[in-house]
Amino acid sequence: MDCYTANWNPLGEEAFYRKFELYAMEWSLKEDLRDCLVAAAPYGGPIALLKNNARKEKSPSARPLLEIYSASGLLLAGIPWKSGQLVQLGWTASEDLLCIQEDGTVLIYNLFCEFKRHFSMGNEVLQNHVLEAKVFHTEYGTGVAILTGAHRFSLTTNIDDLKLRRMPEVPGLQKPPSCWAVLSQDRVTIVLLAVGQDLYLLDNTSCSVVTPPGMSPSAGAYLQMAVSFNYRCLALFTDTGYIWMGLATLKEKLCEFNSSVRSLPKQMVWCMRPRSRQRAVVVAWDRQLMVVGNSTECIRFVLDEDSYLVPELDGVRILSRTSHEFLHEIPEASQEIFKIASMAPGALLLEAQKEYEKESQKADEYLREIKDQKLLPEAVSQCIEAAGYEHEPDTQKSLLRAASFGKCFIDKFPPEGFVRMCQDLRVLNAIRDYQIGIPLTFTQYKRLTIEVLLDRLVLRRLYPLAIRICEYLRLSEIQGVSRILAHWACYKVQQKDKSDEEVAHAINQKLGDTPGISYSEIASRAYDCGRTELAIKLLEYEPRSGEQVPLLLKMKRSKLALSKAIESGDTDLVYTVVLHLKNELNRGTFFMTLQNQPVALSLYRQFCKHQERETLKDLYNQDDNHQELGNFHVHSSYSEKRIEGRVGALQNALDEYYKAKNEFAAKATEDQIKLLRLQRHLQEDFDKPYLDLSLHDTVSNLILDGHCKRAEQLYREFKIPDKRYWWLKISALANRGDWEEMEKFSKSKKSPIGYLPFVEISVKHHNRYEAKKYAPRVTPEQRVKAFVLVGDLDEAADAAIEHKNETEMNFVLSKCTASTDAAVAEKLNRARAQLLKK
Repeated sequence: MDCYTANWNPLGEEAFYRKFELYAMEWSLKEDLRDCLVAAAPYGGPIALLKNNARKEKSPSARPLLEIYSASGLLLAGIPWKSGQLVQLGWTASEDLLCIQEDGTVLIYNLFCEFKRHFSMGNEVLQNHVLEAKVFHTEYGTGVAILTGAHRFSLTTNIDDLKLRRMPEVPGLQKPPSCWAVLSQDRVTIVLLAVGQDLYLLDNTSCSVVTPPGMSPSAGAYLQMAVSFNYRCLALFTDTGYIWMGLATLKEKLCEFNSSVRSLPKQMVWCMRPRSRQRAVVVAWDRQLMVVGNSTECIRFVLDEDSYLVPELDGVRILSRTSHEFLHEIPEASQEIFKIASMAPGALLLEAQKEYEKESQKADEYLREIKDQKLLPEAVSQCIEAAGYEHEPDTQKSLLRAASFGKCFIDKFPPEGFVRMCQDLRVLNAIRDYQIGIPLTFTQYKRLTIEVLLDRLVLRRLYPLAIRICEYLRLSEIQGVSRILAHWACYKVQQKDKSDEEVAHAINQKLGDTPGISYSEIASRAYDCGRTELAIKLLEYEPRSGEQVPLLLKMKRSKLALSKAIESGDTDLVYTVVLHLKNELNRGTFFMTLQNQPVALSLYRQFCKHQERETLKDLYNQDDNHQELGNFHVHSSYSEKRIEGRVGALQNALDEYYKAKNEFAAKATEDQIKLLRLQRHLQEDFDKPYLDLSLHDTVSNLILDGHCKRAEQLYREFKIPDKRYWWLKISALANRGDWEEMEKFSKSKKSPIGYLPFVEISVKHHNRYEAKKYAPRVTPEQRVKAFVLVGDLDEAADAAIEHKNETEMNFVLSKCTASTDAAVAEKLNRARAQLLKK
């Protein structure tokens, strides 16, 4: 701690830069990095190397080797490269490796060199080959830009939603540009390229010449350019050693620097910290590293061996054969605390805590000085913040102890920030371990989020560590442990060295009924790996039938899927399986399968009733269900347009009803056939529509049309009950207004319905004259009502008095009016009085 600032390098008056070792690399590289294709993923990601790429020998031993290492140099995987000539390697945001070939094919591998998929950058790239390629990241996703042999650019902004764009041609371009970069402006991806002393900007539609503001006229030709990690800043290096730094929009210059080094740099990258006002660019040559910014001076580092720069959110990682270092700007909190002779509150608090451990009274003096200035809360916050920026656990602990010490002298200091920093640092120290090899800084970790970090641990198959982090941070099971266990299970099913029973049992033992676990997803992965039986065993643990059934159908286990669907009680699910079976099996096998599943058969019948009537007939035939076949033919008869077809369908129904021994249905069908034939004849004879009328309507219409003899014929043939026929006839005659025929009919024989209906129908048709003819013929018990209907209250009163019925008397009285029926009312009142005396 005493020489903590020994590796601080000032750049100007306010900024300091520090380079420290992350790992001593033990990857035992025999080649120099310059002889390999190198790609390192940001956020402390893995490193991909393609060895022997430049060799022209075709022998198998000299084949290029693709190897992927962790940031600490541990080999994750490696394969001999058997595909085409590689031009560029790059990493996606989800840590998949992109291998861009000379023919424009892009192959995608995971962290363990397992092939995932490939895509092509188009026919033009295939014909002209790839000269250079760059992998870039935008808000749309991971993109790929290609410079072809025809000196044209093609790019896609998102490899997961491939849309190829051919950029405009640069007029007169006869040779490759000296340097180029991909920029992102206003959500539009553009290409900036340099040809000699000219800069060209290619957007979707045009090519334009641009001049950076404040660029020195004597700057010379452009050799190198670099875009910052956030794509907001741009740096240009010329052949005179001049470096221009400005915004990527090329509308504002930030600073410039003359390096006096004219040779082409191997690499040039930005080194910036979020929210920092300091802008710096790191330029690397074979044996020299230079940090330049808004200062007349620069920082120089000697490189002992070939190195590779990896730009990060808040610094630059420097890879070499023996070491992995990190170069970054010292954050303000760390500067305030550790700067020599600093009197910042954080620095005083750190000293106070150290003196307190020595049991020195100076601790009280330092503490009083902070408290007198009322800066103790700020001092604690500074120490907590600075602890996050430190890589060494001892320094972290020292700062957190100081923060904890100062916290004791503050009333109601919120502990959340301190606790959260302790948790974050514990997680960061765990993943920075050499065996894990993810050297995330605190700034990167906060930008990446814990969810993405867990995903990356899962991708590396570091399941125990991921689970311990979830448990330590007390993340919800669905967000944390459950998701990780599901990934573990999906990886487990790919292991071929264990039997299906062992794997299924191990997965169930580990997962149990953990919330958020989908056994169907694990089973699907097992099926994709060719382990169908294991998938079926895993599905037994899936509690949701809706998840089981689709996968069983996919695995062509349709009968098992049907059983599961029926067990679920979900009719929609059963229908799904039944219709799938219908398309999959031949007709006979399909019907036989349904015979063994009554629920499915019943539901399928319901479906056929509405959708497939002919299939329903086949089902009934197979079951010898004559009753339902008869019903089917009756139903079908109504869809027949011609009378012969309808009669034929009903005849089929009649045969089936006889087979079913349903005499009632058979007799009803037989009568319907007879009626249809009679109606056809009536229609032909009278040229009026009789078809499709009921028997009653047919009889009624015949009487209305004056064909009483034909109506009598139907009455006899169909044995219509007398009462019903009399009601039909008098109603029809009244409707027709044939009162004479009605009177004749009433006298033809004794009415089976009595004569009150004659009175009622006549009154209904406003003919009281006719009604009065029938009133005296009404039976005594109905006579009062009949006389009241025809309006003869005097006769009604006499009938009521004769019956000595008080209710009838009251009924007649209720119909009397004082002005016209006073005599009748008086007669009724006297009779009622006499009745009450008795």
